[in-house]
Amino acid sequence: MAYSSIAKPTDYFNTVLWTGNGSTMTITGVGFNADLVWVKLRSGSDDNRLFDQVRGINKYLEANNTDTEVTDAILSTNSDGYNLASAGEVTANGGTFVGWNWKANGAGSSNSDGTIASTVSVNTTAGFSIVLYTGTGSAGTVTHGLSTAPRWVLNKGRDDNHSWIYGHVSVTSNFSYVGVFNSTDAFVSDNNSYNSTAPTSSVFTVNNAGGTNNDGQGYVAYCFHSVEGFSRIDRYLGNGNASGPYVFCGFEPQFLMLKCSDAAGAWNIYDNARNKLNPKD
Repeated sequence: MAYSSIAKPTDYFNTVLWTGNGSTMTITGVGFNADLVWVKLRSGSDDNRLFDQVRGINKYLEANNTDTEVTDAILSTNSDGYNLASAGEVTANGGTFVGWNWKANGAGSSNSDGTIASTVSVNTTAGFSIVLYTGTGSAGTVTHGLSTAPRWVLNKGRDDNHSWIYGHVSVTSNFSYVGVFNSTDAFVSDNNSYNSTAPTSSVFTVNNAGGTNNDGQGYVAYCFHSVEGFSRIDRYLGNGNASGPYVFCGFEPQFLMLKCSDAAGAWNIYDNARNKLNPKD
């Protein structure tokens, strides 16, 4: 077990489950006032919806498509959960739901350290930040607020229909290859999203791609780096065997998300709330 400066991981990330009643609901058990909430209907094929405090917790973006931002579903959050509207996206009668929750730092504050001004909500302890900015259409830098360079940066335009674009340091350290979050495709070469420039301990770089920096377009970016004993953003090499490779994390993950980077393949998410025992299938 790796050493971690985080004594209680559930202060920064937690998973909750609920069954919809077709009306307003209050969900408890999160353990903190969540700044990023990812909701998925488990009992059907409905969309993955991401809410955050910086855009406004009542607004969501759908991770599996390119749709623009929608206002609906979560009414408010509190120190142990959230209040849900009577909306099929989150309270469909009899539907079973999962909510994955991350802690940043509330609505955030303005920052002009990069060449593109931003609003940043950051949790340096947990290695996670939420960044809002308006695109300029030309190469520039955006402050992420973390104390270490992010290993994963995930971008989405809020009011256009561009795809979710992300750079992941385990594929190319300078983000010269990018992935599409709402797709099963492999990574592709792309100099226009992150300008083929590695994130630093203070900023990430964007060029002029529509997914990261259209002039006048509003964007959100979710930024993550590894924290020893708490989180790991990395890669492994498959071996084709039934038992698969052993991947050392240094801790038992609550949440595991996998995607093949060099071939088409679905995203897979596992957690210790929907499946408390091993194997987690």
